Amino acid sequence: MKWSLLELNKYHETPLTFSETLDLKKELMKRDNQILDITPIEVSGLVTVSKSDYLIHYTLKATLTLPSSRSLDPVELPLDLVVDEVFMTPEQLQMRTELISEEDVLLIEGQTIDLDESVADNILLAIPLQVLTKEEELSNQMPAGQDWEVISEEDYLQQKETAAPKIDPRLAKLSELFNTTEDDDK
Repeated sequence: MKWSLLELNKYHETPLTFSETLDLKKELMKRDNQILDITPIEVSGLVTVSKSDYLIHYTLKATLTLPSSRSLDPVELPLDLVVDEVFMTPEQLQMRTELISEEDVLLIEGQTIDLDESVADNILLAIPLQVLTKEEELSNQMPAGQDWEVISEEDYLQQKETAAPKIDPRLAKLSELFNTTEDDDK
């Protein structure tokens, strides 16, 4: 969904309200290969136009399917986000008297505001680093295989404290070179 700036400038007195269903599955899967599936995205909100900026306030709802961080099983992650974004033309940014960072605003390139891009960016930012199935959240069991296992950071630190330093058997003879006695020093 795109709006031209000329169209938006008609809404100085009253905000422009919108409610749309967006299908950004291909774009999101192209931008992040972890995404297995996403439902159509329900977006509703309003655009407020002033001389100094374009404020877009919207909510988005969708269900994202991602692989589990442990088992790679598909996990459905419901998203319900509230987003506020400030758009400005380069001219509007230069006219600002108070100090404002370019990181706080989205600069409008050209003569349109693209809501699809904003929605896609915010969905990608909302993806958590760790995604677990319900069973994985409830159990303390970590994945394991032949000659390997995943352990928690706490278990690792505990093992590190209690374990004696292990010497590689291939290098054991070299450690004897560093054992010096007082007779050797004379």
